[in-house]
Amino acid sequence: MGSGKTHWGRLLSAKLNLPFFDLDSVIVHTEKKTIAEIFVQQGEEYFRYKEKEVLEELVNDHEKFIVSCGGGTPCFFNNIAFMKKSGKVIWLNTSIDVLKERLLKERMSRPLIKAIGDHELKSYITRKLGERKMYYAQADIVVAEENTSLGSLIEILKNE
Repeated sequence: MGSGKTHWGRLLSAKLNLPFFDLDSVIVHTEKKTIAEIFVQQGEEYFRYKEKEVLEELVNDHEKFIVSCGGGTPCFFNNIAFMKKSGKVIWLNTSIDVLKERLLKERMSRPLIKAIGDHELKSYITRKLGERKMYYAQADIVVAEENTSLGSLIEILKNE
């Protein structure tokens, strides 16, 4: 959450002339509900199943593409193994302080952090990152997001 996945995905997509998909946006479109509504009405388990389903559909329907998945996507249903089998996985390893700064601005649109106070947000991010790091660390490529550029991302991908 807040690491820049959609931002960098769109830039890479345009530069590499590949289709781009934001997993959350595809789910919103197919479900005709916001992510927050899905969480409230059907729960996180339903949402995580939809993530897996949509991710598999994208892989089956497209030979090459760029996808920005949600921060939890790699952590459920062995999605990280599926993602690695299907293409290159990049972890945008963004610092906790940068994540906090970004998420404070967009908290109301994010169901997992909507009710968390300003002072608790950093500890929440730290805890979530700790829980998810073992999945993220399986990425093929790890990039320090704050120090990257479109050119450096393309170079890294060329060398992989």
